[in-house]
Amino acid sequence: MTTVLRGVGVSPGRRAAPAARMAPAVAEPAPSEALPESEREAAVEAITAASHQVREDLLAAAASASGTASEILTVTSTMATDPSLIRAAEKRVRDDGDSPEWAVWQAADALAEQLLALGGNLAERATDVRDVRARIVARLTGVAGPGVPVRDEPYILVAHDLAPADTATLDADAVLAIVTSGGGPTSHTSILARSLGIPCVVAVSGADDIADGDLLAVDGGAGEIHVAPDDALVERFAAAIEAPSELTGPGATKDSHRVALLANIGDPAGAAPAAEAGAEGVGLFRTEFCFLGRDTAPSIEEQVSQYTTVLEAFPGKKVVIRTLDAGADKPLPFVTADDEPNPALGVRGLRTSWERPEVLEDQLNAIAQAAAATSADVHVMAPMVATVAEAQSFVDTCASLGIEQAGIMIEIPAAALRARDLLKVATFASVGTNDLTQYALAADRELASLAELSTPWQPAVLDLIAVACEGAAGHDRPVGVCGEAAADPALAPVLVGLGVASLSMTARSLPAVGAVLATLTWDECRALAEVAREAPSAHEARARVRERIPALEEWGL
Repeated sequence: MTTVLRGVGVSPGRRAAPAARMAPAVAEPAPSEALPESEREAAVEAITAASHQVREDLLAAAASASGTASEILTVTSTMATDPSLIRAAEKRVRDDGDSPEWAVWQAADALAEQLLALGGNLAERATDVRDVRARIVARLTGVAGPGVPVRDEPYILVAHDLAPADTATLDADAVLAIVTSGGGPTSHTSILARSLGIPCVVAVSGADDIADGDLLAVDGGAGEIHVAPDDALVERFAAAIEAPSELTGPGATKDSHRVALLANIGDPAGAAPAAEAGAEGVGLFRTEFCFLGRDTAPSIEEQVSQYTTVLEAFPGKKVVIRTLDAGADKPLPFVTADDEPNPALGVRGLRTSWERPEVLEDQLNAIAQAAAATSADVHVMAPMVATVAEAQSFVDTCASLGIEQAGIMIEIPAAALRARDLLKVATFASVGTNDLTQYALAADRELASLAELSTPWQPAVLDLIAVACEGAAGHDRPVGVCGEAAADPALAPVLVGLGVASLSMTARSLPAVGAVLATLTWDECRALAEVAREAPSAHEARARVRERIPALEEWGL
């Protein structure tokens, strides 16, 4: 008998295959008798060696990956040698005689609990801590480290949640779909599943009861998992017409209302593949890759070289560069404090320039030099802008360096509500739906229990986007969306109907989004936007919109 489980669909597509559960986690080591004083320094050295080896392993994996995967692996690698973790473990060895593996386990447990208590983006780092804990302990004890299953046939991966390092190295040919009982729509698992084109449903109640080998039919668009599906359903999933895999032209609705389809990229290696995929430009070039894993800021010359590589891939096309978004889940020792009580609501994004203006000025200088050396249409935007004064200061700094297109991210509800004032100053805006949703709903994006709240389908979030677009329209300023919402082929028409002028996403999502938009007129998009805003819940908004877009069913999206 078929059982239907429901969660939050975060990456569309339909797949049927046997389930393969994640291998058991590295077991908690048993407490040991106190080490003799003569053995404690050797134990401390073992912790140092193991943590550095784990960091090197993760950096090596980052070097072989690209884009978001590379960025996440790099961020995770920094946690392997995080001073607060390693020093706490070493102290337990020196003071109490704990074994190295027990000391690391307990120190990591305490740090993870502290991060979870802080909430927000910082709580997401608890997953990184537990991941590197398992890897360090595996090194110390000589057991196999964490990782996804290896099977002879393709499968659907089932887990409570995936560590960022595991998700970033998934083989899309082996893993047909992902089902997790934890996570949320903007978690690392969700973001990377979309970038790899793997159907994914998170926060699935009952997923922990799925047994290894159970036949599953996963609908990533609808957020449904059919356990033990009948032959007819399996055939229906298999019979779905393959969604278009290439862009056939510039983004537009059926009646030729233009919607620029842009790519999100996280490092220079992602530029060429995005251009080859047909992206009309870049709507979000994340520059953190240049700063992560360092104790000091990169030189202007180094930044110029990296930025030029991206700009040269898009001659004559729009490239939107986001300035450094440090803080919260991306702490950097040279711009952020390590003792903030709530970093998600602290000094992050543009706010880091208040104390360290030279880091922003050097970055803008590098961007200006790279722009002058190429033909790309360079736009620059600042993250975490809340007030007109912040926007004005950023625009003025850009202007002093010859950067004319200076915009802002709309990630804070205050910015959406006062867009009419902010966009008197800034020349454009881009909505970061991940943070906007988190701040608007006061919902940690990593908590599965809050997944229904942590989705841009929330009518309140759609209202904020509508207000932002209305405010911008009064000054004839364009508003784009560069958050993960833009990659949802069901939500994209809604965003267009709200007044969004461009959609930026992982390059793999561009063809499906472009194809769906081409089946709808602009009036139909506006009608869908009203349907979604009038719904009483995110679930209802999504369901009502999906049933009005026939192409989603036809293509299994």
